[in-house]
Amino acid sequence: MTMTDSRLAVDGGRKTREKPWREWPVYDEREERALLEVLHSGQWWSVGGKKVPEFEEAFARFHDAKYGICVTNGTAALEVALRALGIGCGDEVIVPPYTFIATASSVLAVSATPVFVDIEPHSLNIDPKAIEAAITPRTKAIIPVHIAGCPADMDGVLEAARKHNLFVIEDAAQAHAAAWKGRRVGAIGDVGTFSFQASKNLNAGEGGIVITNDETIADKVWSVHNVGRTRSGKWYEHHVLGGNFRMTEWQAAILLAQLTRLEEQTATRTANARCLTEQLSQIPGILTLQTDSRVTTHAYHLYAFRYDPAGFGGRSREEFLRALNAEGVPASSGYVPLYKEVVFQRKTAGQGAWCRAGRPIDYGAVNCPVCEQVCRDAVWLFQSLLLGDREDMQDIAAAVQKIQKAWG
Repeated sequence: MTMTDSRLAVDGGRKTREKPWREWPVYDEREERALLEVLHSGQWWSVGGKKVPEFEEAFARFHDAKYGICVTNGTAALEVALRALGIGCGDEVIVPPYTFIATASSVLAVSATPVFVDIEPHSLNIDPKAIEAAITPRTKAIIPVHIAGCPADMDGVLEAARKHNLFVIEDAAQAHAAAWKGRRVGAIGDVGTFSFQASKNLNAGEGGIVITNDETIADKVWSVHNVGRTRSGKWYEHHVLGGNFRMTEWQAAILLAQLTRLEEQTATRTANARCLTEQLSQIPGILTLQTDSRVTTHAYHLYAFRYDPAGFGGRSREEFLRALNAEGVPASSGYVPLYKEVVFQRKTAGQGAWCRAGRPIDYGAVNCPVCEQVCRDAVWLFQSLLLGDREDMQDIAAAVQKIQKAWG
């Protein structure tokens, strides 16, 4: 690299990465053929259709579950699961603060109360050691999130849950194909939820699924997602308060085709993540995450690392992100602590139609120090970057190293 080349792109130098990254989503004639089958069948609705039940069975089996119920999206999957478990006004649900808002907003949607528990610094997942102190007589469930595709410590979560007779709802929206101790996530707890939104590793634009090994829970989920009907009841016979959360045949057709690639894509992401970690871990100021030995498959919906300004001449993470994006490597800062979102501040202020039976929580006073720090220093790379080759990983590392050399 010449002296001219060594100038950062953000300062007018040449970008480290000029060529485009692998496109997302990945598709071919399999998706086209599947969609045409639905089109010509005239059966675009899941009621009486073939694609939705076929995908429900295939995905549940893939994730070591007996039952799967497809829904409109991952957010709906969480709400449907909560309703099916009878969780509502006055109940409390333990959630991590480092996650997409749906993990906690779904709890509000059923008129229950989210209780935030801090995360582990090395996995970014809920810290099982902090769960016990958050449990009250009102607590009904724990929602561990397999953030970025890394399975949470399910041994620790289940130990706390079983001790206090709590439900475990795995939020696996980012964890397609992820496995804990050789078992794919989702049905390790009582019930699991997944998203098939456009960015997800298994993608249909939108969509979701609820999986479980409990037939009774599966029947309740089916009822809630299908306007309160029962499997054996009449069409105009509604037993519980549900909604129309049904998936279309179009989405299921795409998902069946996408599922044929998932294992190969997961292996590619894993190999590239390992390669990237080896390179980034050598750069001062970059802290790569540690993976628990009990994680047998990390899905890598995101590749996350932590940024230490001390290794970069005191430059802020925001400056680093601008520089990294300018070098041709798309990256972002990720979440803010959920309890700082306006919706939770409004709840504290008594604004909105909130359930009054629950324990009042001042979300403005909540402080999860690990989450706070992670939200200040985490850097995200998107999963599609990991579908490239070793040269692509070298470009990412070279861009980071170029910035460090310029600032360090």
